[in-house]
Amino acid sequence: MQNKKDKLVRGTALNGRVRTFAVRTTELTAELQRRHDTYPTATAALGRTVTAAAMMGAMLKGKEMINIQIKGGGPIGQIVAEANAEGEVRGYVQNPHVHLPSNSLGKLDVAGAVGTDGFIHVIKDLGLKEPYRGSVPIVSGELGDDFTYYFAVSEQTNSAVGLGVLVEADNSVKVAGGFIIQLLPGLTDEEITEIEQNLSSTPSVTALLDQGMEPEEMLRRILPDTEVLDETEIRFKCHCSREKVEQTLVSLGAYELEQIIEEDGQAEVVCHFCNEAYSFNKAELQEILNQAK
Repeated sequence: MQNKKDKLVRGTALNGRVRTFAVRTTELTAELQRRHDTYPTATAALGRTVTAAAMMGAMLKGKEMINIQIKGGGPIGQIVAEANAEGEVRGYVQNPHVHLPSNSLGKLDVAGAVGTDGFIHVIKDLGLKEPYRGSVPIVSGELGDDFTYYFAVSEQTNSAVGLGVLVEADNSVKVAGGFIIQLLPGLTDEEITEIEQNLSSTPSVTALLDQGMEPEEMLRRILPDTEVLDETEIRFKCHCSREKVEQTLVSLGAYELEQIIEEDGQAEVVCHFCNEAYSFNKAELQEILNQAK
């Protein structure tokens, strides 16, 4: 595979009446697969979720953040992804070692892993007093349809969301990416019908990426007059640090810390998002205890 860097493009079409996003997340998904040792179906579910998060992060500004939690009741458990406007993305699945037999189409059974008995929760930290929260029921478990439903119900924006991850037989990630097409006010019925026809005749995201298509070419395949406004590099970035973990330990309180020192004499805290382990010996825990008192 050509080693192309992950990137996101944002654009418009039909004189600004359609907003478009497309992204390649192959390296990001491969990095998460490596860090969390995800099996193929779990890799696809996590890859699709962080792909959506990357594009929804591009809808934000400055230091704003988005957090997506998918709880569908399936064997994979919870999927969590976070992204910001700068193209920094991270994510994890509760049960990374989930791999199911292929579905009736011969593809990875993401819906079977995610489940359809639950919700997608979206939390946006927009720098206001309270974060914005939106939740919708999971309608298909394949995730593309679920995010389409989320935009329609929670943000009142008719959108088409395409997400895809192609996992090789050896569990490596061949390609990953997606697009979001958002219809804004002012479109005629004819224009909407034409967009819908273009979408239905467009091959899958993974097929387009596997052909070597760039994100902007994917958009032009659906909307030939797409004008690209900007491009952002997408990368895995975790915001954990030893200092933050220390603060978390301080927040446990003196009693809890005394118990840990007495019973274990040391502590190891593993970050959910990046699997980085932070170890603290007895003397370090004693220092943290002094801060907590």
